[in-house]
Amino acid sequence: MRAISGLWRWRRNPLCRATDLAEAWVALAALVLILLAAPMAGSLVGGAAQDALQRSVREQHEARHLVTATVVRKLDRSPLDADPETSTGRDLRTRVLADWTAPDGTAQHGPVLAGLKDPQQGDEFRIWTDGHGRMVARPLDSATASTHAVLAGVGAALAAGGLIEGGRRLIVWRMVRRRYARWDQAWDKAGPDWGRTGTGS
Repeated sequence: MRAISGLWRWRRNPLCRATDLAEAWVALAALVLILLAAPMAGSLVGGAAQDALQRSVREQHEARHLVTATVVRKLDRSPLDADPETSTGRDLRTRVLADWTAPDGTAQHGPVLAGLKDPQQGDEFRIWTDGHGRMVARPLDSATASTHAVLAGVGAALAAGGLIEGGRRLIVWRMVRRRYARWDQAWDKAGPDWGRTGTGS
């Protein structure tokens, strides 16, 4: 509203230069674009991300299966993780040799990470596999997918607003440079005779 009232006030002001009015119009146009285009861009990107991510969630839940694995024996720690001081939350899982049956009925055997504190032979735990029994990551859940979509939409809206503001600043910068160039030309014409009696006569 201040930009609009400022434009109205400048409209008939005798001190208003054409460049002042142009800058005010550029600012108003940028404000309108930020208020309209940025949320629309965020909504479109967020909606597209939501559709793609929810489709991915459905595909992952169809392709990935939770099966029960049985501990055969505990394995030594990986030589890459030899320092217990550098362990992360992921390292709270223990490497074990385990047996499990794939969703297609085939028997599988191999090293896996088990969420057991002190695994013993015969202990059971759950793992995610594909249809052939190969280990896969846990499928994405719907709530996490929605969170990612919202973040994508917010990011797109902020990026659009930033681009619009950057464009406005670039336009105003060029206008100011042109104004200074015109002042330099006017000063070059008037400069040599500045202050002399009878200048311009």
